[in-house]
Amino acid sequence: MGGGQVPGKAGGVAWAVPAGGRTGGSQVPFVTAVAGARRLPRGLRAGSVQILVVPRWLQEPLPQAACMERSSCQGLALMGAALCFSAFTWEVRANDRNYHQQVKKKFAFCLTKKKYSGNAIKTAKYNIFTFLPLNLYEQFHRMANIYFVFVILLQTFPEISTLPWYTLIFPLSCLLIIRGLRDLIDDLGRHQSDRNINNRPCEILSGKRFLWQKWRDICVGDIVRLHKDNFVPADVLLLCSSEPSSLCYVETSDIDGETNLKFRQALLVTHQELVSEETMAAFDGRVTCEEPNSRMHSFTGTLEWRGQSYSLDTQRILQRGCRLRNTSLCCGLVIYAGFDSKIMRNCGKVKRKKTKLDRMMDRLVIIIFLVLLLMALCLAIASGFWARMFQEKHSYLSALYKHTTPAQQAFFNFWGFTILLSIIIPMSMYITFEFIYLVNSFFINWDLEMYYAAKDIPAKARSTSLNDQLGQIEYLFSDKTGTLTQNIMSFKKCCINGTIYGTGTAHEQKQPPGSRLSWSHPREQKLDFYDARLMAAIQRDSDPVLREFLRLLALCHTVIVEEKDDQLVYQAASPDEEALVLAARNMGYIFLARTQDTITISELGKRRTYQVLAMLDFNSDRKRMSVLVRDPEGTIRLYTKGADTVILERLQRRGTNEIFTERALDHFAEETLRTLCLATKEVSEAEYKVWSRRHQEVSILLQDRGQELHKLYEEMEQNLQLLGATAIEDKLQDGVPETIQLLKLANIKVWVLTGDKQETAMNIGYACKLLTDDMEILEEKEISEILQAYWVSNNNLHGTGEAPCSHHLSQQHLEASGHKKRALIIDGELLDKILYTGEVLKEKKGWLWWWLGCCRATDQQEQGRLVEKAFVDLASSCQAVICCRVTPKQKALVVQLVQKHKKVTTMAIGDGANDVNMIKTADIGVGLSGREGSQAAQSSDFALAQFRFLQRLLLVHGRWAYLRSSKFLRYFFYKTFAGLLAQVWFAFHSGFTAQPLYEGWFLALYNIFYTAYPVLAVGLLEQDVSAKKSLEFPELYMIGQQDELFNYRVFAITVLHGASTSLASFYIAFWAFRDHVGTKAVGDYESFSVTVATSALLSVLVEIILDTKFWTALSFLMVTASLLLFCLFSFLTQSFEAFRAAPAVFRFPDASLNALTDPYVLLVVLLSLVVNTIPSLTIRLYCTIVGKTTTQQKIFLKARQEPDPPVELRAHLPRGSFRRRSSYAFSHQEGYARLITRGDSLHTRRAPCPLPPPLCPDTTPPLSPLPSPKV
Repeated sequence: MGGGQVPGKAGGVAWAVPAGGRTGGSQVPFVTAVAGARRLPRGLRAGSVQILVVPRWLQEPLPQAACMERSSCQGLALMGAALCFSAFTWEVRANDRNYHQQVKKKFAFCLTKKKYSGNAIKTAKYNIFTFLPLNLYEQFHRMANIYFVFVILLQTFPEISTLPWYTLIFPLSCLLIIRGLRDLIDDLGRHQSDRNINNRPCEILSGKRFLWQKWRDICVGDIVRLHKDNFVPADVLLLCSSEPSSLCYVETSDIDGETNLKFRQALLVTHQELVSEETMAAFDGRVTCEEPNSRMHSFTGTLEWRGQSYSLDTQRILQRGCRLRNTSLCCGLVIYAGFDSKIMRNCGKVKRKKTKLDRMMDRLVIIIFLVLLLMALCLAIASGFWARMFQEKHSYLSALYKHTTPAQQAFFNFWGFTILLSIIIPMSMYITFEFIYLVNSFFINWDLEMYYAAKDIPAKARSTSLNDQLGQIEYLFSDKTGTLTQNIMSFKKCCINGTIYGTGTAHEQKQPPGSRLSWSHPREQKLDFYDARLMAAIQRDSDPVLREFLRLLALCHTVIVEEKDDQLVYQAASPDEEALVLAARNMGYIFLARTQDTITISELGKRRTYQVLAMLDFNSDRKRMSVLVRDPEGTIRLYTKGADTVILERLQRRGTNEIFTERALDHFAEETLRTLCLATKEVSEAEYKVWSRRHQEVSILLQDRGQELHKLYEEMEQNLQLLGATAIEDKLQDGVPETIQLLKLANIKVWVLTGDKQETAMNIGYACKLLTDDMEILEEKEISEILQAYWVSNNNLHGTGEAPCSHHLSQQHLEASGHKKRALIIDGELLDKILYTGEVLKEKKGWLWWWLGCCRATDQQEQGRLVEKAFVDLASSCQAVICCRVTPKQKALVVQLVQKHKKVTTMAIGDGANDVNMIKTADIGVGLSGREGSQAAQSSDFALAQFRFLQRLLLVHGRWAYLRSSKFLRYFFYKTFAGLLAQVWFAFHSGFTAQPLYEGWFLALYNIFYTAYPVLAVGLLEQDVSAKKSLEFPELYMIGQQDELFNYRVFAITVLHGASTSLASFYIAFWAFRDHVGTKAVGDYESFSVTVATSALLSVLVEIILDTKFWTALSFLMVTASLLLFCLFSFLTQSFEAFRAAPAVFRFPDASLNALTDPYVLLVVLLSLVVNTIPSLTIRLYCTIVGKTTTQQKIFLKARQEPDPPVELRAHLPRGSFRRRSSYAFSHQEGYARLITRGDSLHTRRAPCPLPPPLCPDTTPPLSPLPSPKV
């Protein structure tokens, strides 16, 4: 065999095969590399192998026939869905810049480029050379711009031109310049952001010393030195740090949204050897690892140095975007730089976003253009026939036609009609639309209701072309940390010995001024938690349960303490633990110091040191942690804190106090507080000795050590005495529950995508009213079962040739309808399987099912698409969706998945760099200026200060913008068709000669002055209801989601309405002028033209007046201005003076004066106006009498008759039941207790990392001295 089997990291099997060999019959030597191993044999490299991660279902007991075919199964694994990792070809040589600069790679045909990118990033789209061609290329993706260029090209031919071509290119140039400047301003902001990041200072090893340089100067293979609170500039391999055992603490809030600290640790060999700048400069290690990828939580590689190989995993890597915490100094080797780093691989690209109205307008332009060509063709053919008939009938005029034929006349008339009718799509509409977008953006910026005075942050519309899309959002994807929450933990309540203390109780008080407690430090901040009754009990110190409760808070944790500026500073692995320790300190039990085996606390001013005998670490399965200590009197006690569901079932007895505590937990859960139960027990010396001996034996096991330790912990954590419970508030931003409630009433589905753990995310879900206690929660097991059944159903139907369908999924939907509500909770691991390989379906059925599924599936991509669609359908049927432990790229993939399968308008909101990809992917991206920085706001389309401002942004500004844009488009098309389709009717009476009906100046000014202003007022100011009513009735928002105000049906009705108006205006005037000779109007062409134009213009203005719902002084002014401008320009362009000056340009001398002063003509105009207005008034009257209510009226009636009850959080399960929803919160990861007990996390005076030399003014910026932490 050419492959070896080794134990896998996650319960799978890692098959190692030659990088270029086969699974069987190969004689090429290879290495079986195990992920996570400390070292590989000497002289062997992981780069020579391929590691195949085989899932669990290949390890299950197989039937005999299946076992005989195992080699075939391995072959399938090689060919299957993404089970084979590529060979490790990324080689990094320390301190060797020349090597990395010389290595090239192919990227297109025979072209090559540098394999290792620099650390400078560029997120901007344009530069000084590419702006003009690239921006024009993007702008001409709009069909309207192509259409306008086509019309301009036609105007360059004198034979068919109606206007000089340069008069048409001016408005198109204005349109392109306006949009280009808008894109340029947006891109300049990205350039500034890139410069700020690339110019951040960093220490880089140059020669034999570290020099201060900039991030952009970093290259792969460089060694960098980082200081406390620095951001990590690239993905680096940790070599050493100032902490014991070269530990390094980082905050990854920009990556996974968690603010709790995570630890990374260097290899022992680099920790021991790299102790000075000279040894750093001499370091020539070689790292071989996987190519740059977007997998945030995985890394596999090896370090070769001095003939030895050492395995590397994620615990050795500091990722770009992390922040160094609790660590004075650390040094690292750059592995991935710039766009090769994992966070940049997850950031996505800037893409041009188009609204639904924009996309529809592109399609409408194509439709209108095709209809226009068809009309021109029909009229041209008719003109050819008419010309032939005319020549035959009037042969005496043959001399006029000797140089042309009817076919030639038809050809020229085709292009003449094309140009004549081209103004049906006017450029002025797009220019006016851009102005409306801009002003509506200013309305958002100026809204004082969205101004956050606390931080002086107004709302900002960073993109001015997406306003109307704000009124059509159907799915909202939100980050949790910093977006829904303030990222601040506050100790709110506690229950001790059956008594509840804290906020909301009868004895809650604010701490009286000047009442500093005897044990408090004079420089400590004021207490956030204060209960006079509890403080009195603490000072009496007579209740042993209260005393043990506070001791537990001060002893049972993994917090590290430092003394800084004569003040204790706690560094906790989770904000929950910090809140509990601070609460204990505020109540007199102060955590002072810890060593490897002791903890020192101050109890009401008395210093006591406890010996730590064991720390029973927390993990997600145990849901608790314990500490076993010996007090100064020699008594051994176990202190335990954890979830109520695991603590209550381990109690020695269940008395009155326990029942009261359970009720208190119910009360805390109703208030969505994060709870922990606290318990203790006394351990005898004999019991401890037996347990300690067994603990030592289990601790050195090589196999199943973790399971055996958990069993041992389980034995110790029995027969506990309940002390009480704590309740911590993860503070939500103001107005979050109310905002989510309004959005749900507006039919907007809210999905929370967070990098946080499931328990914390669910707790916030309850707090913000996204989840309620009466919801059925679908988790991994239920999701897998539903998707499994879908897969079975689909494959059964696939074999019969029927269309794939989701019978079982539909059945699940029917069953779900019987439930009141349903929510879906999914983690990143399961989501990753659904998004990439659908592996979750294969795992559940074993090898045989996988084999049959692969044989039946004719198209793997189609099968994957069906699985994705099944998941989206399932999630969409739920009232709430929470995705936990997801990476930035997974957030973007979820958004893409919904866009792909649901064809809906999406919005994403976040506040950190981990949300940037999601914000860029969604149709609308909203960034919050939060605690995590401004990266999200800089990449967003709209920037807000608080989540609650989404109410006004969507329900007020978004809905108004959609309403205004829809009405603007509707009436612009209406007035265009109503005024200009008369050209078509005139062609039937002018021999199809493409002669214009109207004066040229009327055609030029019709869309610019005569009818533009009333429509502009509608686009800027129109409101159907006030802002207050919009928020009071969020159901009004559904009008935009359903595209009710502008769609193909509305457009068709608008065209018919405009055509009927033009028909009435033309033929009423035609009928009146046919046989009549008045006192002034003699039935001439000019007077007829003026009469038709005036009738159409007044009909259009009256129609706009009738449908305008929100009248302001500006609206009256716009209508009046249109009439006055019509009169003014008619007088100027039709005066005899102008005719004498340029008779070829001003061809209608005194036409309006003669026609509109004739009473007969005025009666004709009035008749046309009445005929055009009656249908609109009749329809409105019919709706009022018959009672055909509009959608808006239906919503108002429903809201008055059946008001929606407010969402309440209340427990629906019996008191004391273990089925109660547990709202426990324990957010730090496993492993901290192990670090503390072996002393790795404790500060020492010796720093193995090379310290910086004295600062040189020429090479280093001034730095504030870092105090050495003290235990």
